[in-house]
Amino acid sequence: MKMPRAVRVLPLLAALGVVLSMLVTAPADAREQAPTATQACNYPNWVAGANYVTGNVAKYSNGLYYIAEHDNPGYDPIVSTWFWDPFSCSGDPAPPACSYPNWVAGANYVTGNIVKYTNGLYYIAEHDNPGYDPTVSTWYWDPYTCSGGPNPPAGGFPVSESQFNSMFPNRNSFYSYSGLVAALGAYPGFANTGDDTTKKREAAAFLANVNHETGGLVYIKEINEANYPHYCDWGQPYGCPAGQAAYYGRGPIQLSWNFNYKAAGDALGIDLLGNPWQVEQNSAIAWKTGLWYWNTQTGPGTMTPHNAMVNGAGFGETIRSINGSIECNGGNPAQVQSRVDAYNRITGILGVSPGSNLYC
Repeated sequence: MKMPRAVRVLPLLAALGVVLSMLVTAPADAREQAPTATQACNYPNWVAGANYVTGNVAKYSNGLYYIAEHDNPGYDPIVSTWFWDPFSCSGDPAPPACSYPNWVAGANYVTGNIVKYTNGLYYIAEHDNPGYDPTVSTWYWDPYTCSGGPNPPAGGFPVSESQFNSMFPNRNSFYSYSGLVAALGAYPGFANTGDDTTKKREAAAFLANVNHETGGLVYIKEINEANYPHYCDWGQPYGCPAGQAAYYGRGPIQLSWNFNYKAAGDALGIDLLGNPWQVEQNSAIAWKTGLWYWNTQTGPGTMTPHNAMVNGAGFGETIRSINGSIECNGGNPAQVQSRVDAYNRITGILGVSPGSNLYC
């Protein structure tokens, strides 16, 4: 399945845009904040739907502070992590101790309940729910910070945060390690099947392919906006409720087409058909769409990329499942080599041999 390329914001233009937004559009109170880590915590409460500009600081409902890294129309700071970052200031409250019960599937939870999930991380119920999975039903649950909480990697994921950072030194901050770890619970068998060598090879294979699809985890969405209307198949019974041009490529494996958004959303319990923009606004959801394809779709190949790695078919078959004859069987050997080079580099960081059958 051909995965379209994505948009990169040039650093110089991005910096200029931030300066202009601060000088032209920011209200006086926003410009006067000029926050520093030593300022007292006297920032206003975050308000959903309010307009924030880069540099605004707000106190979220969990009692912690966040700073806007990009202008946004009141996105949730702990969901839209590309737009917000945690912020420290003097008097910042210490997180409460992690003494919450384990999450139980099918149990009744009410807003405000906090649980420890199977990945070792904590989540707070944002809405009453009958025991939905916190890593899948993200409308019902949000990540929760408390003192004594675990350090990723969680669930046995064989890539540490420092290794991840070394693999992608120029990555867009949207593609966060924490977002990837939060997404792992959606497919617990991913990079967690077989012996340690197999686990590391699968993690490396996934990261090598998303590296290729996103230019080193730089691109979030497709570059050529003229292509956007192309990805709506009106022949589907559900149509394109988000609009003709809403289903362009997004995320680590560049999810595209309304039918793929529908299938991924149904599998993950997220309304991606109605709101595909979640894939470019929420890091964990973006990673989940990549894991959805990796673990469940054969694409133009004969097996899922997950099965290719755990059954010993080799890295080359993951390429076939993503781009098929466009690259394989001599279709574009330079692109295949680029993926193989990334895989060899990443397996080297993880200290594992790449195995056989690297090409397709």
